[in-house]
Amino acid sequence: MPVAISYPGVYIEEIPSGVRTIVGVATSITAFIGRALRGPVDEPITINSYGDYERIFGGLWLKSPMSFAVRDFYLNGGSQAIIVRLFQEDESLPEIAELNANELILEAAYPGAWGNYLRARIDYDVSVDKAADFGLEATDMFNLTIRDTKTGETEQFRNVTIEDSPQRVDNVLKNRSNLMRVQNLIFPINEHSNPTTSESIWEDNNASSPVDEPNKASDGQKLEESNFTEAGDKKGLYALEKADIFNLLCIPPHETTNSIESSLVGTAASYCEKRRAMFIVDSPHGWSNKNSAKSGISGIGTKSKNAAVFFPRLKQPNPQRSNQIEDFVSCGAVAGVFSRTDTQRGVWKAPAGLEASLVGVPQLSVPLTDMENGELNPLGVNCLRSMPAIGPVVWGSRTLQGDDRLASEWKYIPIRRLALYIEESLYRGTQWVVFEPNDEPLWAQIRLNLGAFMHNLFRQDAFQGSTPREAYFVKCDKETTTQNDRNLGIVNIVVGFAPLKPAEFVIIKIQQIAGDIQT
Repeated sequence: MPVAISYPGVYIEEIPSGVRTIVGVATSITAFIGRALRGPVDEPITINSYGDYERIFGGLWLKSPMSFAVRDFYLNGGSQAIIVRLFQEDESLPEIAELNANELILEAAYPGAWGNYLRARIDYDVSVDKAADFGLEATDMFNLTIRDTKTGETEQFRNVTIEDSPQRVDNVLKNRSNLMRVQNLIFPINEHSNPTTSESIWEDNNASSPVDEPNKASDGQKLEESNFTEAGDKKGLYALEKADIFNLLCIPPHETTNSIESSLVGTAASYCEKRRAMFIVDSPHGWSNKNSAKSGISGIGTKSKNAAVFFPRLKQPNPQRSNQIEDFVSCGAVAGVFSRTDTQRGVWKAPAGLEASLVGVPQLSVPLTDMENGELNPLGVNCLRSMPAIGPVVWGSRTLQGDDRLASEWKYIPIRRLALYIEESLYRGTQWVVFEPNDEPLWAQIRLNLGAFMHNLFRQDAFQGSTPREAYFVKCDKETTTQNDRNLGIVNIVVGFAPLKPAEFVIIKIQQIAGDIQT
């Protein structure tokens, strides 16, 4: 806007440059969906380490293949994950543990048998001044201490009350406690006595209240497909609607010696296409050799360009069974390799090869030869191989449209993931365009900003070509946006790029030469 001129002199006016930097989005945020020992249900929780998973979701659990997949993700270089815990209620037992702490009825914060180990203690060693601040008597307030006797985690809430105040106990626990919630508010609430000399506070039932036997909860039953596909209330798979972004999706089987349903594979792949993410599909439990994999690939459940299957499964020691060697799905380890490759080389590098070693994997469930690999690779099955001196590695990088007979342009994982990265980055980086005047000044700004983003990728060797003209183009002008489009409020932007295809087959030609023989 021009400055208002009122006196003779020099006026300064700042002119916007039109530069709006487009920042590339994350490429390897991995969503895991399945059972867990504890934690929120149907809520996407972001974690940054396996320690976070242990603290919030309870760590390794025999009934949770997801827990082992998350462990493998972080062992193999994973950085950020989103965990969605699902719970299938056991109708014969309570879903949530409940205890009576001298008439204050409390319940575990989340479903599961983990709540059976909770205890609560009430005492009246309160602050008279704090009570006066809230206009209450000291007898209206109490202290509540909660302990998880299995993990040793303890929470203490001092000077709480059942009266309407900022310290009302139900609101305090709802906002600050990871262990318990208040089910009802009844007065009076009695104080616990001191323990006997032979027992601690958390062993004496007079000094603290345990969960009684009839109120103990169960860990629920095995998950079913319906637990994943309830779209209406943003539950199951669709709980990810509450997450801002994820790039990779892992759905481990409901049980270790099982596979997820092919219809669920199709549903998950379709959802990943909608969210611009990749679905890492585990090979079914029945794939015990090369022939079963060849015959089973057609029934995997999808041919999505946003999905990839990896075979075989992993053989690893199980800490929950005295380190016995058992089969585990590979999705978590493979997602970790994706993340590690993105960090070291970029999303345009195939997450496969000698660099793509599988950490914490002593062997594979099915050893494959070169010839067997050669039969599976053209069908779009990515093989995990054990290489001399390296050990198990990812030795394939094709999507489920990687079958040679499909001749798909999205044959390779790095090309598909690079396209998704560009799409998501430009989608988020062009929101400012909405409602701007649709004419040449806007188009010029679009070309400037999108061109700068694409050129940065070109400088990182993400594209083919030795010059920007050969590597990419950004077009937005009166040819892409006609007068009729402008009348309809549409601006069309065309972005093209020349992707780097992985060197899947390396051919070395060797020839003898005649030496010093004259010809």
